[in-house]
Amino acid sequence: HRRIHTGDMPYKCPDCGKCYRVSSTLLRHRKTHTDERPYRCEECGKSFRHRSTLTIHHRVHSGERPYKCPECQKTFKNSSELVRHGRIHTSERPYDCSQCGRRFGDSSQLVRHWRTHTSERPYSCSQCGRRFSDSSQLARHQQTHAVKRKHPNPTCGKSFSNHPRLAKHQLAHNDERDFRCPDCGRGFNRRSNLVVHQRSHLEQKPYICLDCPKSFTSSTQLIQHRQIHSE
Repeated sequence: HRRIHTGDMPYKCPDCGKCYRVSSTLLRHRKTHTDERPYRCEECGKSFRHRSTLTIHHRVHSGERPYKCPECQKTFKNSSELVRHGRIHTSERPYDCSQCGRRFGDSSQLVRHWRTHTSERPYSCSQCGRRFSDSSQLARHQQTHAVKRKHPNPTCGKSFSNHPRLAKHQLAHNDERDFRCPDCGRGFNRRSNLVVHQRSHLEQKPYICLDCPKSFTSSTQLIQHRQIHSE
């Protein structure tokens, strides 16, 4: 305990030089160099370096979520997930970008944002080679390769993955505009388009880009904008 006050850290890792106050912490750290994973899950066979990590993993199989948010009662498998979630209620943003000063509530958000400054794109598509700065962007892109479009539109020839999407698209060819804006009188062929349009009168922009400060009135605008970051 006295080493906390003195700052003494006598246990040094011979592989990387990092120092620790107690020998048990050094032993735990050294497993990161050897890739030793002695703790094995009997359910699925996955192995872990630390017993505590195995304990958390077991909750995937058991469904146990012992950490509860006192604000909204949502439950989590481990304490770190609860801490990250708690920042939604407190608006705490402890991670700040050294380049532009923008702050984030989660370290992974900062990592994704940092790539907008470095132009790093570590995730590549195995189908076409296109690269992305975020794994979620890659996952969305890969769906474009996986989806089979079996429903063609006889009017314009464009194809869709299912009939509801085709039916929604066909409204674009229909001149009927039954949904009218009470503020300016503009008509729309879909209620959802009217809702998006009305935000322009209210100056509502609920769709926020995680990579830069811009916000948008519709999810479509946000998706189109995010292509700037993924190109």
